[in-house]
Amino acid sequence: MKELLVEKSYSSVYDKLKRNSLKQANNIRKINWGDFIYEKLTLFFAIIVFLLVVVMGYEMYVNSKLSIDKFGWKFLSEKTWDPVTEIYGALPSIVGTLVSSFLALLIAFPLSIGVAIYLSELAPSWLEKPLSFLVELLAGIPSIVYGLWGIFVLVPWLRTEVQPFLYEHLGFLPFFRGPMYGFSILAASLILSVMVLPIISSISRDIMRSVPSVQKEAALALGATKWEATKIVLANSKTGILGATMLGLGRAIGETMAVTMVIGNRPIISLSLFDPGYTMASIIANEFTEATSELYISALIELALILFIITIVINAAARFLVWSLERKWKKI
Repeated sequence: MKELLVEKSYSSVYDKLKRNSLKQANNIRKINWGDFIYEKLTLFFAIIVFLLVVVMGYEMYVNSKLSIDKFGWKFLSEKTWDPVTEIYGALPSIVGTLVSSFLALLIAFPLSIGVAIYLSELAPSWLEKPLSFLVELLAGIPSIVYGLWGIFVLVPWLRTEVQPFLYEHLGFLPFFRGPMYGFSILAASLILSVMVLPIISSISRDIMRSVPSVQKEAALALGATKWEATKIVLANSKTGILGATMLGLGRAIGETMAVTMVIGNRPIISLSLFDPGYTMASIIANEFTEATSELYISALIELALILFIITIVINAAARFLVWSLERKWKKI
């Protein structure tokens, strides 16, 4: 009899525990409406951003259809940009954009990497924070301020000091010949280099800091010098640094006002860095308000479409490189 009572009591306890566990499971299965709404709302915002990019591209394509139908692929190779005869070619502005942007990277890249190495590996803590703030402050200065600085400081300095010096010592090269007006591809490249420097240096510094410290500590423990340990950090950061450089390139390609104010704005192709030029962004900013015919407007919008595609491709490639590096270190 006692055994039967004990068995019943165990059975009742088991049933009670089972019911409680089922209740808890049902409670877990219940939707947390706050989290659900938050998740779907943020997904909706992300989709809106993607749709905005698609709509922008579609609208630019539709509005440039007249120019695309008339010029076709020849638009990319035509050198003449003449609104009077309505002959439009994008080649001078494409060349000006690429030359000024890549020359700016050539100037800014070593400076940016040097700054990033110092801030992440060598600078004392009391100096690292104010220097980082000053470098990042460069990214917050409006481009119109850079343009005014370029007109009143950079261009006169180039005209009176830099260009005569380059002509005297390197004038045998075709890159440093021609009239020395100051307003030139060289001026645009220098001002772009200052503008992309904080982007490359800040991202590169963060990438270097993300490298596991055990690698550097192991190298130092084995007797490596500080520079040898830094080279290990650089070797493991090269993908991220490349991504940062491409982000800087995207910034340089899309810059408008500062470049417009110092590049000279002439649709020509020249080997000389002393000659003026045009970029896709600057030609749109200069001439869109003056466009009187539908074909003129359509050609400018087609330029915007080309610039839009180039910028998206460069930024997507840069983001992919940075993401691949972060994923690599998460596995360690």
